[in-house]
Amino acid sequence: DIFTQIGFEVAEGPELETEYYNFDALNVPKDHPARDMQDSLWLKPERAGATANGQKLLMRTQTSAVQIRYMEKHAPPIKIIVPGKVFRNEATDATHEAQFYQLEGLQVDEKTNLADLKGTIQYFFKQLFGSGTEVRLRPSYFPFVEPGVEADISCFKCAGKGCNICKQSGWIEIMGAGMVAPSVLNGVKIDPRKFQGFAFGMGIDRIAMLYYGIDDVRLSYSGDLRFINQF
Repeated sequence: DIFTQIGFEVAEGPELETEYYNFDALNVPKDHPARDMQDSLWLKPERAGATANGQKLLMRTQTSAVQIRYMEKHAPPIKIIVPGKVFRNEATDATHEAQFYQLEGLQVDEKTNLADLKGTIQYFFKQLFGSGTEVRLRPSYFPFVEPGVEADISCFKCAGKGCNICKQSGWIEIMGAGMVAPSVLNGVKIDPRKFQGFAFGMGIDRIAMLYYGIDDVRLSYSGDLRFINQF
């Protein structure tokens, strides 16, 4: 609801994805660790339907694949959010699940810049956590953005003074983001000399855990109605 207030549309895509959309088109190198079995859930090649046009199939590891599918079919200007379930082949604990939900955001236009990115996510978090919420960006690396940033928000519980939620730092690491890499735009036939874009991704489960004070992500998937009915 918050994102649609500022002109974003909701886009969706398949949970069963090809290697091209999940990795190749997002500039993830062939030897990137995320392609290894411990991070991705691949369909066995011998199973019928385990490939699509020669491409290996896997359960998508992020919703970013949808931005590629969307840009292939839509010309800029583009403003979309992509909520959806993603899958990782990893052990579960209080903060990790083999399945969880992400929210991807993408904006592509002629004058989109890093300030637009910060303003967009700052608006979102002020609406969600309160008007006093601040956002800071730190340099980071993600294959499909250039430059890449980590976004932190000021702690909504202690207002930056330090508490158990923010681990006494006053800030909460909340999402990865950045400017869409020119190679990604080239791959979907959008001219990076004319158009720029930003993308961001956050875990919906993580946002819910912070918002409601949930201490174990596995509770959300337990099927226990005593937990669910609280909301």
